[in-house]
Amino acid sequence: MNIIFVVSALHGGGAERVVTTLANNFALQGDKVTILMTAGDECAYPVHQNIQLFSIGQASHGNPVIQIKRLFQLRKYLKAHRESKIVSFSTTINLFTIIAAFGLKMRVVVSERNDPRRFKHQKLRDFIYSFGKGFVFQTEDARECFAEKIKKTGIIIPNPIKQDLPEPFQGVRNKRIAAVGRLELQKNHALLLEAFAGFHKNYPEYELHIFGIGRLERELKTKALELKIDKSVVFEGFRKDVLEIIHSYGMYILSSDYEGISNSLMEAMALGIPCISTDCPIGGSAMCIQNGENGLLVPVGNREALQRAMEKLAGDTILANKVSRNAVIIRDTFDEKKIADRWKEYICNSNSGAAI
Repeated sequence: MNIIFVVSALHGGGAERVVTTLANNFALQGDKVTILMTAGDECAYPVHQNIQLFSIGQASHGNPVIQIKRLFQLRKYLKAHRESKIVSFSTTINLFTIIAAFGLKMRVVVSERNDPRRFKHQKLRDFIYSFGKGFVFQTEDARECFAEKIKKTGIIIPNPIKQDLPEPFQGVRNKRIAAVGRLELQKNHALLLEAFAGFHKNYPEYELHIFGIGRLERELKTKALELKIDKSVVFEGFRKDVLEIIHSYGMYILSSDYEGISNSLMEAMALGIPCISTDCPIGGSAMCIQNGENGLLVPVGNREALQRAMEKLAGDTILANKVSRNAVIIRDTFDEKKIADRWKEYICNSNSGAAI
């Protein structure tokens, strides 16, 4: 199989992690794999030596002239590789890819990676998607956001968990709480800081370590100072070795207002870290967590509920150990080879991803 993955760039995001995981699996099976980047040439993740990385431009920052040039560059590249199957990731890239491939008789599958209701130009998206033939969604809630034609041709495939994770930690976990994600509004780190401030009054020995970069870093640091928890909150920035660092942490928290499926949550569970997540749309966290069994779910935006969940795990060793043991099972449920095989079957299926 010749396959081209189309992404903006391979910076440290969840969709990019999934792309590289799938690409590496396909390359190991002998497939010819290209990762085509439309907005840069950054690569934050390791890729198989047989994978070709190709960039057609840099970030447009909303400049329509650059976007149109990029569209023509994408179409030119696809024309030269008509024998390939195309898989694009994220809504904006999906739209560009469908337009660029129109009339080329190429097999195109597009993948929604977030809450479809958050996209600003839904009518435009739905019109362009009507020309698509293959759709991959992370959850049933995401698929339900679309027209019947798209729902019928689409499939639900969750994120893979990579196989080279550290083994689950054995021993007494330390008094550190991890949060991993871009410092953007979607992740609602402000809520996490507020909940931690209340929690910290009863459990002052705990520290909160926030991994990630983003536009809100200064604002969040100021908020930690105002809440008088700045001495116990560490902003770690982007770390490639984050899993090794948080391996023995006592808690992991996802405070997002919405998500696709959080890779960092899945990986924290796979490490056996007791996890708390908001029960956020589009249902990815609820797909992973059975509340009270392998983690805790709390309502979106509810500071008191998040604080209570933190106190529950910190104050109940039996519960923390239970959810830790059960969380590790996620390694098998979302094993990367199983997920990659499902992708490959769908991409190759004659009834999906038909030529545009």
